[in-house]
Amino acid sequence: MAIGRYNVRMDRRTTDAVMIEQRAQAMTRRSIKTEAKQAALRLAIAMVDLTTLEGKDSPQKIKSLCRKAISPYEGSLDLDVPSVAAVCVYPSLVPVAIEALANSTVCVASVATGFPSGQYPLDIRLADVQQAVLDGADEIDMVINRGAFLSGKHEQVATEITQTRLACGPARLKIILETGELETYDNIRHASDLAIAAAADAGSIENGDVFIKTSTGKVSPGATMASTLVMLEAIRDHYHATGVRIGMKPAGGIRSAKTAIHYLVMLKETLGDAWLTPELFRFGASTLLNDLLRQLVKQATGHYTAGWDFSIA
Repeated sequence: MAIGRYNVRMDRRTTDAVMIEQRAQAMTRRSIKTEAKQAALRLAIAMVDLTTLEGKDSPQKIKSLCRKAISPYEGSLDLDVPSVAAVCVYPSLVPVAIEALANSTVCVASVATGFPSGQYPLDIRLADVQQAVLDGADEIDMVINRGAFLSGKHEQVATEITQTRLACGPARLKIILETGELETYDNIRHASDLAIAAAADAGSIENGDVFIKTSTGKVSPGATMASTLVMLEAIRDHYHATGVRIGMKPAGGIRSAKTAIHYLVMLKETLGDAWLTPELFRFGASTLLNDLLRQLVKQATGHYTAGWDFSIA
């Protein structure tokens, strides 16, 4: 079956696992200092999808998270800290986030399609998307059915992605592969290519309309440098073939500013400066933001602040 520019049966890329892991490890040895480090920290903050996906989430918690998203730094220093890119919540809490983020630049993202399993009947998954968009969500983070993918039902997975993008309407679509469950780098590459092509089957893609995303944050491992590099290479090859820039979102387990900067180095060296924007790259995170703030304060004062000096939300 041909899907867009990609044939799910024939056009399978193989990945050199040793080379991917060596290249990913090499990105952690780049030295970023002084003004470049400060710029990287601010850029990483601007790329955060500040996320809460817990059973105990409440309207009060979402309102607090939205205040943090708009004004991440509450201290007295003049650090020129930007707002984050988005707040990511469950669909039922989208209206709360919409109200709390009114008149700000922060987007509202919502997980959907039977998150995190992707195992619900398709009509329920699509209704989940449509309701979130109707309630005002700017972005939808969908999850693929990994059971179907690993069973070889690639046409089914592709069709579900295409239908989900159609259900999104004007909202940006982020396609979660759950790389920790895909078992091999070859599967990650195949799922990346399939997701991009299937999204394109729903209609033309402008730069940043579609992202691929590593993880739900509910499975271990979440994002890794190596799995993200495989996905970045799929994005690079699609760009070379079509001229369209697909976005990337590593999520799950990215907690330190040091790690975030490693990802930015890998992004720049793989895809170039054009991707160094929240329109094309995001970090899915709940605890990363405060460590980025701690590092900015350290750059300004020479001293680390305690973790409790920053609000959780």
